[in-house]
Amino acid sequence: MARRVSLLIALFAFWAMLSGQLDITVFGQAFLTVCGVISCLFVVWIASRMGIIDMEGHPVHLALRAIAYVPWLFWQIVLSNFDVAMRVWHPSRPIAPRIIRVPNTTRSDLATVIYANSITLTPGTVTIGVDSATNELIVHALTKETADAVLTGDMERRVKRLEGVA
Repeated sequence: MARRVSLLIALFAFWAMLSGQLDITVFGQAFLTVCGVISCLFVVWIASRMGIIDMEGHPVHLALRAIAYVPWLFWQIVLSNFDVAMRVWHPSRPIAPRIIRVPNTTRSDLATVIYANSITLTPGTVTIGVDSATNELIVHALTKETADAVLTGDMERRVKRLEGVA
């Protein structure tokens, strides 16, 4: 029930942000707000009937821990953007592409997806595959330094903390 309520709140907040219709003093705008609430309720009802409101479909259990992870990830994206831009503009800085296998010890599929997407979001690295047989991510790195940064496991530790393991 809590996931349904949080999904309803998230959907309504998204609807309100996109529509800008929250003034309920005028009849016409109150009608639009009521229609927005009804449409959000309808979507939650459909999602409930389909059985997709679960820990992976709507991961509200990660919300508080994400407050620490998202700013760190954003900063890593900024730093990686700067590094890639410097390598493009300064030919003396080497680009040595390579494929590496990164150990993955996350527990859930959701954490694995967050980890793989976090690697891909940081410029200079792209997750090109997940080998579930060996619990490894296959990553393309633009340089030796970016490959070494991924292999340190700092991002994986933070994802595991987000997951609630570490």
